[in-house]
Amino acid sequence: MRFKKIIKFQNFFLHYSKVQKERVEALSNININIHSGEHVAVIGPSGSGKTSFLKSIVFALRPSSGKLLFEDIDPWRISAKKRHKLRAKIFITSQVPHLPPRQKVLTAVFAGKLAGINSFMSLFSLLYPQDLDRVKFALECFGLSEKLYERVDRLSGGERQRVSLARAVLSESKLWAIDEPLASLDPTRAEESLINLKRIASLRDLTFIASLHQTNFALMHFSRIIGIKKGKIYFDYPPSKIHDDLIKDLYSVQI
Repeated sequence: MRFKKIIKFQNFFLHYSKVQKERVEALSNININIHSGEHVAVIGPSGSGKTSFLKSIVFALRPSSGKLLFEDIDPWRISAKKRHKLRAKIFITSQVPHLPPRQKVLTAVFAGKLAGINSFMSLFSLLYPQDLDRVKFALECFGLSEKLYERVDRLSGGERQRVSLARAVLSESKLWAIDEPLASLDPTRAEESLINLKRIASLRDLTFIASLHQTNFALMHFSRIIGIKKGKIYFDYPPSKIHDDLIKDLYSVQI
């Protein structure tokens, strides 16, 4: 069902404690719903809370107060085992991909599927890679088909980032939460990669949430833009309602 809520923030606060008990609000009073099948870009200045927002969505960070619901379930009110099983429905990747350097690309990409299979099959598949056709397709989406048997540590930074994105294609998740997917890519590769991610997300009717610094790509390719500033939702609009002055205000620094 297209308009079913998959993520719900309710009075969500996330605090960090620094030295001398100084409290820093990473996220403050977040109240927002994200529906199944939506494509959402999260934008804002560095340090504004975008990564904390994504990590909260995948319940990697526990709220200081308030709650987050995933498919109407509060992940922090169930057992760790059930929470891990619930998290298997989500694919998340960081701005700097965590890929074992000596691993072959095909094995690194196949790892995107491991959350959905049991421990024995996970180990067996890493030793004897499965679904080679799907791995090849995922790599082709990002112009890396010739790197199938290359070692990860022999790839450039941009190639490693595209390998990380190929993992998303192989995953069987309901939601992608991708932090800065275009950070190491040149403009042409960045747009190609984003178009392919959106195409596959649309075909599978999965929820695609990405944090971006490239506001032009966000406005061009996403139907909903969430602006975050100083840990708060600064705006939540479709691209048609976002104008240059609003973007300037979002990124302005007040001294």
